[in-house]
Amino acid sequence: MKDQDLTITISVDKTPKEAYDAINNVRGWWSEEVKGGTEKLNDEFTYKARDLHRCTLKLTEVVPNQKVVWLVLDNYFSFTKDQTEWKGTKVIFEISEQDDKTQVRFTHQGLVPPHECYEVCSNAWTGYITGSLHNLITTGKGEPNPKES
Repeated sequence: MKDQDLTITISVDKTPKEAYDAINNVRGWWSEEVKGGTEKLNDEFTYKARDLHRCTLKLTEVVPNQKVVWLVLDNYFSFTKDQTEWKGTKVIFEISEQDDKTQVRFTHQGLVPPHECYEVCSNAWTGYITGSLHNLITTGKGEPNPKES
């Protein structure tokens, strides 16, 4: 059976270190509502998007300039019946050099098409990775969700 985990790959004219630093600047590309550490092994942080989504993640693998892995410890969606869809899944960023460019391969391991949230989540991740994270790496400015008042 073909691997169905959501995977998105971007290439940038920046160094692996610049990509790695941007990935770890979660407030700079995902959400300004992130609370907690987002850079070191075993750091835990929470993400919140209004009353629609909140989750707690833990950094379980950190290889500077090469790989970052987040484990989803807890998750809530206001728009799904099954609240366990993200729990125990992994968000993986793999950084490599390809043809004089830096490649970032994003995989949400465990986010698969049968999930109720798949369409919404895959569209959201695609926007964050190909838009906001890509821009943060290449221009120094991402488009994270703004702080809520």
